[in-house]
Amino acid sequence: MSRVAKQAVELPSGVEIKIDGQAVTVKGSKGSMQQDVHRSVDVRQDDNVLRFAPKDGSKISMALAGTMRALVSNMVRGVSEGFEKKLQLVGVGYRAQAQGRKLNLTLGFSHPVEYQVPEGITVVTPSQTEVVVTGVDKQRVGQVAAEIRAYRPPEPYKGKGVKYADEIIMRKEAKKK
Repeated sequence: MSRVAKQAVELPSGVEIKIDGQAVTVKGSKGSMQQDVHRSVDVRQDDNVLRFAPKDGSKISMALAGTMRALVSNMVRGVSEGFEKKLQLVGVGYRAQAQGRKLNLTLGFSHPVEYQVPEGITVVTPSQTEVVVTGVDKQRVGQVAAEIRAYRPPEPYKGKGVKYADEIIMRKEAKKK
């Protein structure tokens, strides 16, 4: 069996879970999420602990049990704590400003870049060179951060661009004469 699926998902206080057939719904202080569990995976709830197991012994169902456990675990963490990605803008004149559901970026192009923030995601700019993306869905938070970063990925010579706060840019040496 999958090593991930063997670990139980503990539900923190304030998180409600409802298992209706193959649909798992998680509600918490930050919101609610739903996930359909694959038909070859069995989900059980014992008090405030969730356990995942494959229905048969095939390799695919064992792998899916681990995948479903990870997805539901991320849902539980998302509705209780939330997820956050921090981006930094490195470069002269690079700025970001959040205005409602839009993020205005000045990234050295001849035009300003306007990013429309999807529902369920919050974008905050604590300073002109920092962008913080938060939300309850780990996948959507990562996708939005990746889309913002894709406008101007960091380049290896000067390190200019939009980078994750914990990202390390491997710098290249400039061409010698």
